[in-house]
Amino acid sequence: MSDRPISVLVAGLGNMGRSHALAYEKSPGFEIVGLLNRSKPALDPSLEKYEILSSFSKALSDLQPDLVSINTYSDSHADFAVMALEAGCHVFVEKPLATNIQDAKRVVAAAKANKRKLIVGYILRHHPSWMRLIKEARALGGPYVFRMNLNQQSSGDTWHTHKQLMQTTSPIVDCGVHYLDVMCQITDARPVEVRGMGVRLSNEIASDMYNYGHLQVLFEDASVGWYEAGWGPMISESAFFVKDVMSPNGSVSIIIDGEAKSDDIDTHTKTSSIRVHSAAIDADGRFSSPDRLFKMDDEPGHQQLCEREQEFVRQAFEQDMDLTQHMNDAVKSLAVVLAADASIKTGTAQILEL
Repeated sequence: MSDRPISVLVAGLGNMGRSHALAYEKSPGFEIVGLLNRSKPALDPSLEKYEILSSFSKALSDLQPDLVSINTYSDSHADFAVMALEAGCHVFVEKPLATNIQDAKRVVAAAKANKRKLIVGYILRHHPSWMRLIKEARALGGPYVFRMNLNQQSSGDTWHTHKQLMQTTSPIVDCGVHYLDVMCQITDARPVEVRGMGVRLSNEIASDMYNYGHLQVLFEDASVGWYEAGWGPMISESAFFVKDVMSPNGSVSIIIDGEAKSDDIDTHTKTSSIRVHSAAIDADGRFSSPDRLFKMDDEPGHQQLCEREQEFVRQAFEQDMDLTQHMNDAVKSLAVVLAADASIKTGTAQILEL
């Protein structure tokens, strides 16, 4: 990689696309050469100088960027990524990588065939608190019980966005890949079986879509996990954020301090503190040591986290990182949530062949 900035075309200017565009604009390591969106959205003043393009293929051909940042709706991720990779561009693509495993594998194959970098937007991988959670949980040793959710009580513009997303992707798939990725980073065991259930709680979404879902996953080492996600004006604010890992040796939990709202995007990554509990007991049957509470001083907000994520993209280029494991992990976590989606629709458990 030369000393010049990485030229980047940003496709999709929704919540994540705008945040990534701001990260590129701020970093001297990147140079935005184009913004692409189906309509002209409201943008931060620092981005208003760019023309909003509408044709993905024409932008690729005319601009020939080093990197394409794909932040469009999920059903276009795979096709856009393959087009960009085959045009000789590196790709950053927001999660989920695709809406089915065949397309996800097609994108990975295109990255390998064209010797390009493919980075999937698993933003929690760049959050120091989540990195600490994974480290502490792995130190406990398995088998594990994973308990995680992310429910969002949404109204107004946020509910509108959720309804748009649910035209192609359920909450279980859209959000679940993050937390299944966390589970898979804690246990090295292969996920082998997935069960799911879901319910449609609104007449404002398609009859074959659900806005609340719950999955259970079984791992080869006897670890088990559950994840739930719900979107909409009917979702409860109670216990909307549970991030908890247990093992025979204790538990690790994320604690949010103070008042938090489920539709606040910063809440989705905010941790405040991590509690580590040891299951060890003394001769009197009492706990041998008190719980440890880690206050996380390095607590980036959503925009700062996007900036860290794109800094990783820059480093992947400059250091020529081997991203094979990164790509394989993206396919694995997607396979679990898609299997849960299939289980919800068929009413049967799904066996994973990974």
